[in-house]
Amino acid sequence: MLSAVVLTKNEEKTIERCLKSLMFCDEIIVVDDGSTDGTVEHVYKVNKCRDRSRPVRTKVFQRKLARDFAGQRNFGMSKTSNEWVLFVDADEEVTRELQREIEVTLRQAQGDNSRVMVSLTNHDKDAYYVRRRDFFWGKELKYGEVRQIRLIGLIRLIRKDSGKWLGNVHEEFKVKSQKSKVKSLNSFLNHYPHQTLKEFIKDINDYSSIRAEELYNQGKNVNVIEIMFVPAIKFIYNYLINLGFLDGAPGFAYAFLMSFHSFLVRAKLYMLKSSMPFFSPSSPRHKPTAGPQEIGEKKVSSLL
Repeated sequence: MLSAVVLTKNEEKTIERCLKSLMFCDEIIVVDDGSTDGTVEHVYKVNKCRDRSRPVRTKVFQRKLARDFAGQRNFGMSKTSNEWVLFVDADEEVTRELQREIEVTLRQAQGDNSRVMVSLTNHDKDAYYVRRRDFFWGKELKYGEVRQIRLIGLIRLIRKDSGKWLGNVHEEFKVKSQKSKVKSLNSFLNHYPHQTLKEFIKDINDYSSIRAEELYNQGKNVNVIEIMFVPAIKFIYNYLINLGFLDGAPGFAYAFLMSFHSFLVRAKLYMLKSSMPFFSPSSPRHKPTAGPQEIGEKKVSSLL
């Protein structure tokens, strides 16, 4: 059996596409960080239009992000009721090819030709890398910053309780045991990030603040030389060495703005170490807000 976990925060433009691609799962857990647009309403809308021949249990939890994406993912995983969990972002879409590959992967090794997935207690893998295609400004990016994710992927399909997510931002899944086996799937997850320049700049500003806080709390240091040269080196690596220029104007914009993100992380860390505030007066300067609190649980009753 398979559960999907989706994190949301004002995702009304993308959440329908995401959820429709997850209707093959047995359960969908949506962890919402207090959306003020129509995100939650769109969750209800998608489920009203679902294929009634295959019931999908959907639960919506309201929980503050508290500047900790790993904590939000771990919370979502704790609310799932199946052995396997697929993590998908609200601006991502599971392709039909990936859906079929996941179903085959989680099917009994022999004698099961149905589309019903079962719990595989003796399955020898604990997690799977899922390759991802990024579509930016109307173009599929194949090189630069996203090249490794396209070729190798990210750990997104996991056996529940085989590990946990770490990192306040750009979080990664870490398996518990060194004996755990991690394999790769061949099919793609589609990703549609930063569809406007305004969105992109807002995202890198927000994420760089969280990352700078995280590094500050870990006692990391930075100097002016790093601030000046690391972003430039990153741009050269992604745009020239990693062939980002082959992606045309979108490739240049992506490489430039991600290098700017690298600059912001280091500049903000430097400001924190120098006791110079860069957050708004209502935001914490040195530490993330106190531990996240669960606001409540809402179940989509039509699916139960």
